[in-house]
Amino acid sequence: MAGLHDLKPSPGSRRRPRRVGRGIGSGHGKTAGRGHKGQKARSGGTVRPGFEGGQTPLQRRLPKRGFTNAPFKRVLAEVNVEALNRFDDDTEVTPDLLREHGLVKGRWDGVKVLGRGELSRRLVVRADAFSRSAVEKIQAAGGRAEVI
Repeated sequence: MAGLHDLKPSPGSRRRPRRVGRGIGSGHGKTAGRGHKGQKARSGGTVRPGFEGGQTPLQRRLPKRGFTNAPFKRVLAEVNVEALNRFDDDTEVTPDLLREHGLVKGRWDGVKVLGRGELSRRLVVRADAFSRSAVEKIQAAGGRAEVI
């Protein structure tokens, strides 16, 4: 059995780095593939993205238009009904209970229950939103879907 000390890259997967500035015979001597003079020939000689040499850049020449509501968007955590089968019958399933069981993680503005899978338990599910199919499946199993 091969050990960690036997590991090697696959043949042909690694190439030796190009050694520039090592004499005229290498084909990359003298200017080392950088051409003659100018900002890009110097060390550290690059410009930031969008910089146009002092000319007003395109992103500043174009007018600002429109409106975005992104900072105020409600982001809902999604839980499918198939995940609710872990709870016992007649359990009141709340967002706090879902967080306790690890079904909802991170920061959310609320919880939405979606209808993927089958539900075989009679539950009272309290959430911020439900899909139509989720409500049908919860009620078909004898439970209730309540919007908080």
